[in-house]
Amino acid sequence: MTITHDKTARGNSAQRIEAALIEDIAAGVLKPGERLDEVKLTERFGVSRTPIREALTRLTAQAILVPGEKRGVRVAQYSREELAQIFEAMHEIESTCARIAAQRLTLLSRAEIEKAQAACIDAAERGDRLGYLRANEAFHQAIYRATGNPYIEEIASDFRRRTGPFRAKKFASRADLIASAHSHKDLMSCIFSEDSQAASDGMRAHMTASFLKTIDLI
Repeated sequence: MTITHDKTARGNSAQRIEAALIEDIAAGVLKPGERLDEVKLTERFGVSRTPIREALTRLTAQAILVPGEKRGVRVAQYSREELAQIFEAMHEIESTCARIAAQRLTLLSRAEIEKAQAACIDAAERGDRLGYLRANEAFHQAIYRATGNPYIEEIASDFRRRTGPFRAKKFASRADLIASAHSHKDLMSCIFSEDSQAASDGMRAHMTASFLKTIDLI
């Protein structure tokens, strides 16, 4: 194996690990303040410590992880005030995504949103909390992609990663999952109406309800 090939393989592994950890954080599998153990991660992903450390370094640079004790890292944890400020910014971005998505809706983007919603309904009815958290992330990501603007999509995705562990707390029962999945229906109707103001208002109402329930649990 050449040095270049080795570096490429290591880089691909680091990207794969980074993506998996981001998904775990966004879905609340990794909780705020939780320390990441390099040894356990090497066992989980079947790699050496080098790509693990590269992935952790990237996530730390994005402030998704923060330095912990003894040179370790942990999932970022925010105070109630900090979280309120993050959600305030997140509401604006999400509302913007819904507004632009309504203006630029295509048959493909509509189908992606509907597919993600179907997964949400299925997971909620089965009481599959982790499955629902992942499907819910996919639902919002589909709306971001529907904007056709990768820069807005990236910003919106960053806020979801930061708030994922906190938002996950509000899904304590099957009833919570079902209520959340059903709340998507009104939002989808607003976006699919292609009325940009209705879509923006619908997303703002959806996010406000989510925030109020989340902040009560902090």
